[in-house]
Amino acid sequence: MSPEHWPQLFPADVRRRLEQFALVDPAGPVDRFDDPRALDRLAEVEVLISGWGCPAVDRLFLEAAPKLRAVLHAAGSVKGHLSREVWERGIVVSSAAAANAVPVAEFALGAILMAGKGAFDLRERYRRERTFELGYIHPDIGNNGRTVGLIGASRIGRMVLDLLRPFGFRVQVYDPYAGDLDVPTVDLGTLLRTSDIVSVHAPLTTETQHLLGRSELALLRDGATLINTARGQLIDTDALTAELISGRITAVLDVTEPEPLPSASPLFELPNAFVTPHIAGSHGNELARLGLCVADELARLVAGEPLRFGIGIADLDRAA
Repeated sequence: MSPEHWPQLFPADVRRRLEQFALVDPAGPVDRFDDPRALDRLAEVEVLISGWGCPAVDRLFLEAAPKLRAVLHAAGSVKGHLSREVWERGIVVSSAAAANAVPVAEFALGAILMAGKGAFDLRERYRRERTFELGYIHPDIGNNGRTVGLIGASRIGRMVLDLLRPFGFRVQVYDPYAGDLDVPTVDLGTLLRTSDIVSVHAPLTTETQHLLGRSELALLRDGATLINTARGQLIDTDALTAELISGRITAVLDVTEPEPLPSASPLFELPNAFVTPHIAGSHGNELARLGLCVADELARLVAGEPLRFGIGIADLDRAA
């Protein structure tokens, strides 16, 4: 992994837990497998702990690490660095994606609640007018009975669904592969036409690339809010920018295509675009949750128990 992530992923207490179950290389992490520190040790490595910045774990690596039993990933998706040969050789794989999902779902919940209160639009009005009328009733805002549409019943989508339960929302979901849910499932067009707030939680696949294009975005009702904490490529940026320039909808975007946005992008200046720099996932003190997830998986591995967050090769194509 990138060395700068190590201290926050594995602070002293989490590091001590790791060391209860394995000999941890005291030299710390490497971000190149041709690093002499790595080359000297690969032949004896039984467990690889990976994270953001991990180079490819491919055939050449596997030949240099014949004793490798497991890869425990202290981040989300493993698609970027694990080759299929890992599974073909019987190596077990685990990911801290479930732990990383927690702050994303929390961010989405906060954005949904703020959107329902009209906070993004009213903040801009307050900044523009520098005054407001105390006690004025805004008839079009409020979360009671608001319809929220979730695109994708992914791990994060289901977590958001659970977080929404204490509130007075009407929730509906679009996901053709969701199976049975205890909330209404609808087609994409119906969800876009009938939701006040739409939050995107689908994985990025060839099928979902630009899932929301010009024709889909046009279905959003006037005054709707679109929230994206998933992948920027799920939404056609040009089509979304055109809708936002029209002033018809509001967007909360933690991810974009491209990322980062060009410095001249209108999304930085539009009052109805609330853009954040990909912060919904784990940051700061949230990173230790990922390290603890890995330490817990290591404990299960040593005890001969099934991994709680194991990933099979069939999961690769569905992973967010």
